[in-house]
Amino acid sequence: MSRSDVLVDADWLQEHLDDPTIAIVEVDEDTSAYEKNHIRNAIRIDWTKDLQDPVRRDFVDQEGFEKLLSEKGIANDHTVVLYGGNNNWFASYAYWYFKLYGHESVKLLDGGRKKWELDARELVAGDEVPERPKTDYKAKAQDTSIRAFRDDVVAAIGSQNLVDVRSPDEFSGKLLAPAHLPQEQSQRPGHVPSARNIPWSKNANDDGTFKSDEELNGSSTPRRASTWPRTPCLLPHR
Repeated sequence: MSRSDVLVDADWLQEHLDDPTIAIVEVDEDTSAYEKNHIRNAIRIDWTKDLQDPVRRDFVDQEGFEKLLSEKGIANDHTVVLYGGNNNWFASYAYWYFKLYGHESVKLLDGGRKKWELDARELVAGDEVPERPKTDYKAKAQDTSIRAFRDDVVAAIGSQNLVDVRSPDEFSGKLLAPAHLPQEQSQRPGHVPSARNIPWSKNANDDGTFKSDEELNGSSTPRRASTWPRTPCLLPHR
């Protein structure tokens, strides 16, 4: 998979703002950001409500995901472009969600909201919400090959690459959650044995764009061909 399979830049999105085959979706850590301003024609998905099971700490099920996207006016053949703040933190979470349920064409806006704002590109008022007709979205069954469960992580200890993308203080056990998200705290401090700490924030440049492949490859130890990384986080948004 190449970067172009996952990312689009701001110039590309600028040219496609009015493309009816594109669904632009803001998924921001700050759930109030959309109401202040947002990219024209973007709709909002609220990670605290739309992407969490209302009863248990888990993902919404297939039926719930279908209902969400149908109500948001997203069709199976739309290219979904996701963006948000904090280096696309929760936009990346949503990207994984779309892949989990088999959406064919989904992209991240490289640099997210931060790069768009730094470029002084168009933002519209929070009450300017596009009207999208409802669809009959059909999700696929969860692709569990991209999801690691508890037993998978236990089996990987000491034998596969485990990457913990939380902050150093969370990794060390000093904090149970990011200071601004106390409700997301883990039940026990520390990290999974043999995990390596590569904080999410270190993967992006100052303008919010992702670092180059060469820079990212230099941030971790060489990976043996027989291993693949599993990435622990209380929620998979990092």
